Amino acid sequence: MTGTVGAELVPDMPEVLAAAACAVCEPLRLESVAAGPEAGIGSLTPLVVLRRLGTGPRGLLEAQAQDRLARFGDNVVVPDDLAGRLSRLLRSLRDPFTAVLLCLGAGSALIASWGTACVIATLVVVSCILRTTGEYRSDRSAAALRRQVATTTTVLRRLAEDAEPLAREIPVDELVPGDMVRLGPGDVVPADLRLLRADGLTVQQAVFTGESSPVPKCATEVPGDAYGSLYELPYLCFAGSSVAAGTASAVVIATGPDTHFAIAHRGLARRRIGAFDRSVNRVSWTLIRLMLLTVPLVLVAAALVTGRTLEMLPFAVAVAVGLTPEMLPVVVTTALARGTAQLAQHAGVIVKRLPALHDLGAMDVLCTDKTGTLTGDGLTVVCHLDAEGQDDPEILSWAAVNSLWTIELADVPSADALDEAILSAAHDVVTDRGQHAVTGVTGVTGVDAIGFDPSSRLSTAVVMRPGRLGVHTLVVKGAAEEVVDRCALDAAGRRGILALAAEKAEAGLRVLAVATADRPARSRPYTPADARGLTLRGIVGLRDDLAPGSDAALAALARRGVAVKLLTGDHPGTAARICRDLDLDPGEVVTGDRIDALDDGRLAELARTTTVFARCTPAHKARLVRALRDARYGRHTVGFLGDGVNDIPALLAADVAIAPRDAIAAARESADVILAAKDLTALDHAVAVGRATTRNITTYLRIAVSSNLGNVISMLAAGLLLPFLPMLPVQLLVQNLCFDASQLAFTFDKSDPAIPDRPVVLRPLGLTRYITAFGLINAIADLATFVILGLVAPPSLSSAGQQLFHAGWFTENLITQAMVMILLRGVGGRMPAVPGPLRAATIALAAVGVLLPLSPLAGALGLTALPPLYYLLLAVILAAYGGVLTLMRRSATSGR
Repeated sequence: MTGTVGAELVPDMPEVLAAAACAVCEPLRLESVAAGPEAGIGSLTPLVVLRRLGTGPRGLLEAQAQDRLARFGDNVVVPDDLAGRLSRLLRSLRDPFTAVLLCLGAGSALIASWGTACVIATLVVVSCILRTTGEYRSDRSAAALRRQVATTTTVLRRLAEDAEPLAREIPVDELVPGDMVRLGPGDVVPADLRLLRADGLTVQQAVFTGESSPVPKCATEVPGDAYGSLYELPYLCFAGSSVAAGTASAVVIATGPDTHFAIAHRGLARRRIGAFDRSVNRVSWTLIRLMLLTVPLVLVAAALVTGRTLEMLPFAVAVAVGLTPEMLPVVVTTALARGTAQLAQHAGVIVKRLPALHDLGAMDVLCTDKTGTLTGDGLTVVCHLDAEGQDDPEILSWAAVNSLWTIELADVPSADALDEAILSAAHDVVTDRGQHAVTGVTGVTGVDAIGFDPSSRLSTAVVMRPGRLGVHTLVVKGAAEEVVDRCALDAAGRRGILALAAEKAEAGLRVLAVATADRPARSRPYTPADARGLTLRGIVGLRDDLAPGSDAALAALARRGVAVKLLTGDHPGTAARICRDLDLDPGEVVTGDRIDALDDGRLAELARTTTVFARCTPAHKARLVRALRDARYGRHTVGFLGDGVNDIPALLAADVAIAPRDAIAAARESADVILAAKDLTALDHAVAVGRATTRNITTYLRIAVSSNLGNVISMLAAGLLLPFLPMLPVQLLVQNLCFDASQLAFTFDKSDPAIPDRPVVLRPLGLTRYITAFGLINAIADLATFVILGLVAPPSLSSAGQQLFHAGWFTENLITQAMVMILLRGVGGRMPAVPGPLRAATIALAAVGVLLPLSPLAGALGLTALPPLYYLLLAVILAAYGGVLTLMRRSATSGR
């Protein structure tokens, strides 16, 4: 059951059937609050919540807590659910290439070609084992990065009914519904909570909403009017959020899989088909169509030429099998596994799903969230301006006085990012007179402080200044509108300072106003009501710090042809400012309300030309990703980089989902790729490895299928024209095994520097054109070999004549296949360097072709030694063949 909040889909909270020792409580739900607080928990007062949960302000009994832990389970939001090796092995059989091979193996078994069937079965098993092992290791590495939402939390519990409650630390996974918990600055909210008391509490909810600013929370006794979003309810805190400032007491209303945090993750649809899956499906169906066409073509030709239709059926099936690149699953899996191992070892990148490495290489659009991905946790002061817009360091010093004494006197354990930035900037300010702080602000002594109040959005420090006995100075810092309302300003002055603050906010800065007032010294505490009739000092502007390496990473991606788009829930000005800091042109910033007004077609067109989308909900982000991937409007391969719950819909909608190491557990679980290192430049390295791996796979496909196609054409011609089989089944088996084994060396190949660095994807159309052209050349070389065999050793029905023919074609086939492994690797006129493993594999393949007919095994394989004249004429054919391949490679760009 779900409810809608604005444009978002907000899942209901499942029933929390917490019970007291002798009573079963009513179900407690977090319902949609779009219609108002009367729905679900929105209508419940704290007293009703406690009654339904079977608890009270003194906390649960230890026995009750143990019973509930057994009933509801551990408070684990995302459990470590590593699938077993056997289940992974069975899932790997669903790969399209594997399915093609299984069908061919079954067909070979039906015609009693047991050797071919066994080889195919072996290749399938090896491929599945390699894929299973690689993905299992990746998942174990990802599991090692998982962290609990929090490690411990403070709860109130009692040993007996009449015992006093004791506050103690317990592991988060032992928390149960009905527990009373305490929160303080820096705490991670361990479960879904209903606040009972709050003092200056602000909570960071960026993992849910994308908003980088903390949200004020309070413990309202009676729910008020309707709210626009579940996260706007001031008396609810959600598992996964964190306390920025203040303290609170709250009751646990949901734990583990029942939290909104967990539901937002598991309630989403499974991942759609990605770029690799689409490419593999298209290539597979291309091969299947060729194979299905081959069998009837051979039978029809046999009927017309020889009249031996039924006798040629086993041969026709063998020809279809010969067209298939049997090592394809093994080469693909080995190449992907090797690439992912390199990334994990050298770049700190964990690829959880092997095909995601191809998708990284194919990616031409990267959509990214801002908070936690492009920006870090820190802030930097960039301006301190008076009411006239002039730079004034004294304003920063007054702001630092407020931050320092608020931290010292307002029971705040540590400074938040904003106060840290102000104190750090003030420490570095040096006046013209060389003093460490501004004259008139040095030497102050704190008297009292009023911590940040979420309702007034102000904090106040009361200090004594040197030489001013009997006078206390109030230093007020906070939201510009709130501070200005408390200042003695005329209408023009008010408009001027608010316009300046708005201008800086539109420029992407967080703006604080600072004001002071002198009051007669007194001993009684100060209250917010004393902050009146203030003198405005000016404003301070701060910006988010960029994440380490984010600017270099995005610049490198742009050079690789990857367009970067920013999708954030933040203010349009903040989003544009981040883009400018990253040397990206923000252009026109599009907001969520405009997205709502567009249909899919117009949104896809807008998404292609827009860089920054602000005020985006999770639904907006997912819709933008789907629009960019939509084939109807020009398909892109889209990656999404996100770290929060609000990013999960977009992560699941993307071709490749990427999460940083510090992302929430649910985001890491949804991701295909985890950046274990803090530096985002690792993403650029991952894209480069993905492209190199895909090029190696493409090279294998081009060479293997074009060579196989040439052999099929030659076998078809020879089978129809000769009175005997052009090659015996055992010879075909040995030849295929040698060729297939040598092609594993492609996984060690290196990219040709002459190839433009652009997104790489397996394209069936380009592959078909390529293999057709080069397959015909290979067939022509084979037919030329048949001619010289007819001159050197005229074929006859005798065993000796057939052995000469078989040996001659066997030798020529392996040598030409070794040549194409080298000559078809690059594009253009320059030959790329050949790595050692590939060079050794091709030399070994050619050596087998030459030496096997001369070895003691020749008789068992039906081969025989060839006359010297054959090798001389073969050298001429091979030279001509190599020259034609080189000329065609210079003009061939398809398939790259």
